[in-house]
Amino acid sequence: MKIDHVAIWVKDIEKVCAFYEKYLEATIHPEYHNPAKGFTSRFLTFDGGARIEVMHRNDIESPIPNPHSGWCHVAISLGSKDMVDKLTAQMEADGITIIGQPRTTGDGYYESVVQDPEGNLVELTV
Repeated sequence: MKIDHVAIWVKDIEKVCAFYEKYLEATIHPEYHNPAKGFTSRFLTFDGGARIEVMHRNDIESPIPNPHSGWCHVAISLGSKDMVDKLTAQMEADGITIIGQPRTTGDGYYESVVQDPEGNLVELTV
């Protein structure tokens, strides 16, 4: 078995997709819209095949602020410490909120943590 994709509710699909395309080289797929349900989504595909479905419906509210139960973050492997450092610095220069600067964690991961345009946590790791 393998995970096919994860999905996230957002207010602004285009803004969120543009973030993942610009910084994490995601490929944005065509929009799907179901007018009867007021539902719109787009898939993002990353190198290696991982996918995120970015979804919107006017009657879905944003999640409650952290801390809360449920998914905490999505981790994206960049391949090297240097890439984590460079991308984190670029994001910071572009005004992206950095939650955690690059560091080696107690369990040995090298990572930083940033927020996407809607405040969802993205862990950048080796």
